[in-house]
Amino acid sequence: MSARPARLAGDDEGAAVTRRRLPVTAVPIVAAPMAGGPTTVALCSAVAEAGGLPFLPCGYRTTQACADDIEALRQTGHPFGVNLFVPDTGVPDTGVPGGGVPGAAASRNADPDEAAFAAYRQQLLPEAEALGVVLEEKPRNDRDEWEQKVELLLQSPAPVVSLTFGLPDPAVIAALQEAGSAVLATVTTPSEAELAQEADVDGLIVQGSAAGGHSATFDPDRSLPDTPTVQLVHDVLKVSSLPVIAAGGVDGPQAVKSLSAAGAHSVAIGTLLLRTDEAGTSATHREALTAPQFTTTTMTRAFTGRPARALRNEFIDRHESAAPSAYPSIHHLTRPLRQAAAAAGDAQRLHLWAGTGYRHAPAAPAGEVIRWLSTGILAAGRPR
Repeated sequence: MSARPARLAGDDEGAAVTRRRLPVTAVPIVAAPMAGGPTTVALCSAVAEAGGLPFLPCGYRTTQACADDIEALRQTGHPFGVNLFVPDTGVPDTGVPGGGVPGAAASRNADPDEAAFAAYRQQLLPEAEALGVVLEEKPRNDRDEWEQKVELLLQSPAPVVSLTFGLPDPAVIAALQEAGSAVLATVTTPSEAELAQEADVDGLIVQGSAAGGHSATFDPDRSLPDTPTVQLVHDVLKVSSLPVIAAGGVDGPQAVKSLSAAGAHSVAIGTLLLRTDEAGTSATHREALTAPQFTTTTMTRAFTGRPARALRNEFIDRHESAAPSAYPSIHHLTRPLRQAAAAAGDAQRLHLWAGTGYRHAPAAPAGEVIRWLSTGILAAGRPR
């Protein structure tokens, strides 16, 4: 049975509400959707129990797997969000390809450069031989079951739906809102925030470049400046009146306090949850977060063809300069390499997504991490 969202802050009974509001939670901490394994139902449940707002990732997963996890989270009785990857479309800086909103995503994927794909595949063959895997021969540019996942959320709405990698047709946003979901767009610049507001989303996730994993940039080919998240929140709030969830580089309670003081409605964390008891992070990834040989993070396209922040390792050093901007075909190309590297415990060939605050990620129950971070507003001690 479909369920409506929990009570939403700012919804006035009897009054016309043009935008839905974010769910009321005990603490202003959001658990970011970490695709590929780290985010689990158990992690989301623990965050929700501690008073935070967890997001379930649907990227890289089947629609049925998403449906099962959504139902499991619904049974907890706590509000939660679901994240969708908007199919890559090569969004232009100008033009009106998305139903009347400049810069909004059209319903197509950009064709990858087959020559660039073939050249990169050739370069990766020694890695494949070392790990005993076979690489796809042709670029695969799928839509990650986008239409099916949208339909799932229309039939079984979540309290919140967040969008990453751009904006869909405004009709999709409106339909999700009509179904009862607050819709958030993930943005990385003030101009993206303006486009999102024009598309009538309900709020923004403002992602700074210090965030681990994929940058949500609408344009994966652009250079990504190292703008501090606090400054980016200030800049976005100059051009948008929407509530903001700040994400990127959160390494403790002081960061939460600073981002809240900058005007953020809530603060999102991902890297700080990677070593928690409930996370599905691989053992190799967990160990790398504290290993002395990994001393820095870097932005890379080497694993997926889209810029993402990871612990710098030998795979990145060998292949970053040759990696084409071709998501999701490069994601599919390297997937068997990444799976084999994880199974073999080979951290030098694994995509070790991590934000700049990775050294502060505690090995502790997720609830303790949420309570520790809330000391940016309340008072308590750090988990060990």
